[in-house]
Amino acid sequence: MAYINQRVAYGNTLVELGKEDQRIVVLDADLGGSTMGKLFETAYPERHFEMGIAEANMTSVAAGLAQTGKIPFTNSFAVFAGGRAYDQIRQTIATGKLNVKICGSSSGMSDFGDGATHQAVEDIAIMRAIPNMTVICPADANETWKVMRLQFLPAVLWWVRLWKQRWN
Repeated sequence: MAYINQRVAYGNTLVELGKEDQRIVVLDADLGGSTMGKLFETAYPERHFEMGIAEANMTSVAAGLAQTGKIPFTNSFAVFAGGRAYDQIRQTIATGKLNVKICGSSSGMSDFGDGATHQAVEDIAIMRAIPNMTVICPADANETWKVMRLQFLPAVLWWVRLWKQRWN
């Protein structure tokens, strides 16, 4: 079996979950090609929302969607998904105990090509300090798939941290 990188596994699993549950929606911050949210967009364009380079706004929209019974998955590079949207994650989603899934892609030093502005080395510490937050760091595509299945647990807010891998 060929090795699949985490981001591809994430995107493929979003598509699987979208087939199983109509409540799932995906929000991208202009990075669907990198986070693999584009796979969900292709399969379910009516449940995909391109928010532009506006992670804070994307997070607030996800909070609103969660309050209507949707299960939103937000996708961006980890440095932006956690850094730019910190206040909205803490004050709206975590404090409100909303069922939102946040994917921080290209985490740690894995995005070496884009330089220091795109490297999230503090995201685990930041997210662990947020009340009601579960931080998950899958090691490979198989663990990524398993983590994605956790979305069916009631009202679980999680931060899943994916590496930027250079294959697939």
